[in-house]
Amino acid sequence: MLAGVRPGRRADARAAFREIDGAFLCVLGAGIGTAVIAVLRAVEFLLATRPVGTFGFFFGLIAASAAVLLGAVDLSTVRRKAAAVFGFGIAFLASGAPATGLGSPLPVVFLAGAVAVSAMILPGISGSLLLIVLGQYGYMASAVGRAVDGLAAAATGEGTDALVASAPPVVTFLCGGVVGLFTIAHAVRYALSRARAATLAFLVSLVVGALRAPLVETSIRLAERGESWGAAAPRFAIAAVVGAALVIVLDRYSEAIEY
Repeated sequence: MLAGVRPGRRADARAAFREIDGAFLCVLGAGIGTAVIAVLRAVEFLLATRPVGTFGFFFGLIAASAAVLLGAVDLSTVRRKAAAVFGFGIAFLASGAPATGLGSPLPVVFLAGAVAVSAMILPGISGSLLLIVLGQYGYMASAVGRAVDGLAAAATGEGTDALVASAPPVVTFLCGGVVGLFTIAHAVRYALSRARAATLAFLVSLVVGALRAPLVETSIRLAERGESWGAAAPRFAIAAVVGAALVIVLDRYSEAIEY
């Protein structure tokens, strides 16, 4: 028996755990965590070895998502048009930030976590898209990879130095996510409840403006490799078509499920 814990309270805790189907939630959380780590490790590898194709794929995903979402946008009023222009402008300008050497200091990582987590309630927008816009997707994929390697080293008795060294960006990102969940996400939820059409116009325009991000990131990688856009364009285009096709197929499949 644990000291200081009354049997009645433990029984209540077990009952509450069963009521919310805690076992299922734990398994679900473990599955989501495993999937996130696996995807980030795969993206880390692809960005290091096939950056043009990877960002081309992202471009296709974003373009097709924008095309699908545009059908739900109503720009019949001046306020909605203004919201759309404002959203596009923010995303377009933010998408150029990586090229200006924004980097990944902890304050930027904190902001990225807050913004990415808020995407949970943004219609048609993913946290990955927002991380790409902020130029933090590749960095966080690498940071999570280092943290996982550090955790594995600690578990096998190789010391905790690697884990401690890799922890700051991951912990900062998670802290930003918690703050974003209670601030940015709440603000967006409030905006959707008060002015849904204008808010949707703003959010969808963010997606359209974000099309600049993969182009900027690809240009950076090409410059690092001494490669021209002319040589890389076919790879980028093919990957973009694959990404767009994936979104379209998933959209039609989800509609079939709904009906």
